[in-house]
Amino acid sequence: MTVRVERVFEFAAPPEAVWEFIADPERRARSISVVEEYEVTGADTATWHVRLPIPRMNRTIAVETEELRHDEPRYVKFIGRSKAMRVQGEHTLEPNDGGTRLTNRFVVDGKIPGVERYFKKQLDGELENLEAAIRRDLDL
Repeated sequence: MTVRVERVFEFAAPPEAVWEFIADPERRARSISVVEEYEVTGADTATWHVRLPIPRMNRTIAVETEELRHDEPRYVKFIGRSKAMRVQGEHTLEPNDGGTRLTNRFVVDGKIPGVERYFKKQLDGELENLEAAIRRDLDL
């Protein structure tokens, strides 16, 4: 089973301000509750150490992430790979009535039992965390 989610957020800030957050992989990683550690490994790569609260998963999972496309200030696409899952994420920014519309798309393919069930239940909450982190960052 593959989990697919698309959510749209509206911000009363210009796209360039929202882009500063979205284009920074460290800021994105810090906003996700299951990311315990984060390290930059190259110009477009990083490792997220993720702890998922699922049965028989008693350690962190190293998720190797890579930015596949980076079109400033409107679009970023990345992929994350690990033994437990494959994640693809996209963020699209569009000007909207003096503010910004941010469209977020995620696809999660679990490779071990429980991963997809976890994300099916929790991905909305993680996207709410992302939205809240952007709002805090922009003082909105």
